[in-house]
Amino acid sequence: MPDTVPQLLHAAAQRDPGGTWLRTDEGSLTFAATAAVVHRSAARLQAAGVRRGDLVVLTARSTPPYLLSLLALASLGAVAVPTNPAGSAAELGGLLRQTRPRLLVTDVDLHDTVEAAAALDAATLGSADVGQIAGDWLAPDLSYGDGPPVDVRPDDLLVLIPTSGTTGASKLVMQTHRAYTMAGEGFPWWMELDSTDRLMTSLPLFHVNAPAYSVLGSLACGAGLVLLPRFSASGFLDAARRHGATEFNAIGAMLEILMRQPQRPDDADTPLRLCYTGPSPAREWQEAFEARFGLRVVCGYAMSESPYGLIWRHGTRPFGTLGSVRQHPTLGVVNEARVLDQSGAAVGVGGTGELMLRNPAVTPGYWEMPDETARVIVDGWLHTGDLVTVGEDDTYTFVARQKEVIRRRGENLSPAEVEEAVLAHPAVQDCAVVGVPSEMTEEEVKAFVVPRNGNEEGLDLAQLHAWTAQRLSAFKVPRFWQAVDELPRTATSRVAKHRLPRERTDQEYDAVALAAGGQAADTAASGKDGR
Repeated sequence: MPDTVPQLLHAAAQRDPGGTWLRTDEGSLTFAATAAVVHRSAARLQAAGVRRGDLVVLTARSTPPYLLSLLALASLGAVAVPTNPAGSAAELGGLLRQTRPRLLVTDVDLHDTVEAAAALDAATLGSADVGQIAGDWLAPDLSYGDGPPVDVRPDDLLVLIPTSGTTGASKLVMQTHRAYTMAGEGFPWWMELDSTDRLMTSLPLFHVNAPAYSVLGSLACGAGLVLLPRFSASGFLDAARRHGATEFNAIGAMLEILMRQPQRPDDADTPLRLCYTGPSPAREWQEAFEARFGLRVVCGYAMSESPYGLIWRHGTRPFGTLGSVRQHPTLGVVNEARVLDQSGAAVGVGGTGELMLRNPAVTPGYWEMPDETARVIVDGWLHTGDLVTVGEDDTYTFVARQKEVIRRRGENLSPAEVEEAVLAHPAVQDCAVVGVPSEMTEEEVKAFVVPRNGNEEGLDLAQLHAWTAQRLSAFKVPRFWQAVDELPRTATSRVAKHRLPRERTDQEYDAVALAAGGQAADTAASGKDGR
């Protein structure tokens, strides 16, 4: 099996040179033409001074030139640092100061951001427009052959993945060619895909999911790749029909957003048959989604630090779980998992603790952060920071992020469990639960709620509090409630809970104050001002 990205691309081009791989609304490329464009782009990067081991920051939009530039950097043995193109100039400047890359690849649409980035010094940092690197991708030159003669090795770094946008030092997850090619080889097998499939992705190229699973997975099995510039719920099904897509990956709120689109009689009339997502939604909701759109959802779990995590096994439907340990289709058992409690003891069936993983795709660590690396990776075991419950059938069920667990009244509670209960209310469109400072020790619980269809008048927070209290233990029921127009989200559609306000506000409902007959609570419960 190929164990570097250029080997994976070369094998795909040799196996089916005339088969169509990349499909977009702008045009398409065969496997052989893709290899030729990548090789030409690599030559241009070499001419710009990029060599093996060099860091190159890309303001990575989900467009063909950026995707092909990523593959070109891989073929040179350079290390891509893809960053969110929607980030601020201060964030980009912080990343440039932290990595001091050989080159910055951007485009004209981001000129103002690049110019404003504090660390951009034209005298010491070269920059290139992605159009100069791979902008002529629709005119492949097959004479470029096998590409530059660079000895790329499996354990060479392929990418640094920023885990947060910040003006200071960001945790940059180092990942190798081995990790990404193993993910690409594994994904089609886990999802039961083959060369007749077309994998559609609208996920960002600066995240691990789209490059490792959709891009490299399609190369590994000879399937087609449909690249969308962004996720658009209103146009998603039409894009699948237009390009003949059979599978897509979803993260964050994508499935929920699709479900909230006005229902149409042709919702299931698409070639889509499979969707990969995680964490696992509630069974009733998932079955309703599958019935409406005429496809099957497979749930799993992974992270930037290890694309080998958990997934539903073939032929199983363990609803509500993250699945079982992922393995490789030809190498066999390469991945181990264990769950430890706070004392470091292994927990058995029914027990809850932190999930740990050990496999060849675990990150070597965080770029220039040895202390953080030593804290997270111990004796080869990756501390995921996620709490799970062990099932009898070797499955694992997500409980909460360890750092998000709320300590209240001497008990630990999972925000995810509370959010699931609140979201079941018909007047609620979205919800995020966080811990907020308490007058006592530990924390209080606050729920931020988005009314369905923006109808705040139809959202009675006092009634919602009472409704939730009928479904959860008392210590899990939020004390504070606040209606908001929308929840802040990261570039990968996850709720950005760190951006939710923790301080007290007169725009919240306080259940304890109401019970005590407090004036503030009377105002809060009165309607418009008590959101």
